[in-house]
Amino acid sequence: MRKPIGSERSPEQGAERGITGEPGAPREEAASHVQTNDRERDRESTPLSTVVRVRSLLPSLPPAERRVAQRVIDDPEGVANSTITELAQTCGTSETTVIRFCRAIGFHGYPELRLTLATEAGRAQSAAGGRVIGSDISPDDSLEQIVEKVTFADARAVEETASQLDIKMLEQVVDAVVAADRVDVYGVGASAFVAADFQQKLHRIGRVCSAWADAHIMLTSAAVLKTGDVAIGISHTGATVETIDAMEVARSRGARTVALTNFPKSPIAEVADLILTTAARETTFRSGATASRLAQLTVVDCVFVGVAQRTYGPTRKALEATFEAVRGRTVRPDRRRR
Repeated sequence: MRKPIGSERSPEQGAERGITGEPGAPREEAASHVQTNDRERDRESTPLSTVVRVRSLLPSLPPAERRVAQRVIDDPEGVANSTITELAQTCGTSETTVIRFCRAIGFHGYPELRLTLATEAGRAQSAAGGRVIGSDISPDDSLEQIVEKVTFADARAVEETASQLDIKMLEQVVDAVVAADRVDVYGVGASAFVAADFQQKLHRIGRVCSAWADAHIMLTSAAVLKTGDVAIGISHTGATVETIDAMEVARSRGARTVALTNFPKSPIAEVADLILTTAARETTFRSGATASRLAQLTVVDCVFVGVAQRTYGPTRKALEATFEAVRGRTVRPDRRRR
């Protein structure tokens, strides 16, 4: 049975719940020394920005810490220029909660978070030539500004997704797909289009793959999977019930389960053997699933190319055969209207 959405498996967060005083207290230091070192190593080994990391952990944080996290996401430069007291007051919480949040995302304390945010803000402005381009669309934006913001958000989503993608995890997913007798891909809403894209790519190189968006068909398909098969669930939020349920059934049948989500500690992670993450931020028009879709497609393309490379000979033959099969379906130059 799935755990409630608010439940967590993370030992680090379990340790954080016991923090009641200021950093440096002997009993607190002894209790969290090992966990802090582990978090620090993880943070230093992953080349992604603080805002991206905070965004990915946002749904898994307790309400008070979530308010601090949202403030960091919305205005990282403002947080970098605020004292811990000012930030706590702005978020309607305590300084202890701010410290707890800092440690939950891998920092020793608030000074380290401020310094990191300031450094990253300066680096981002330098990369953008001193311009600050937001991704929120306002009613007064011109069409030119909309184009600039949309393309900036899309490019940023792809770049940040690539920077945080776990290559070792990706390699395991590629291995699983290459070895699979059959691959099922599940996704509803906008994720269904990504699932269909992946299915089409794998199908063209001769892999047995099906993409399902209907809840009942997803469940019935998952029910006949077996050991050696792979089930891939795509969900930006990681909380889509239909996708999670299908993954749960597939796993119970012995299939290897893979989740593609923006939030590594979301409910879909509970039923996934392997997790691939995106780093997309959806704002004003979230229901349009714009940046998130491109981020998902980026990861899907990485998996596909990895599989194609591992099966280079058969893949080349399959691509040539499928190309020849549709070659005659294009309009010849002499048939075009003048």
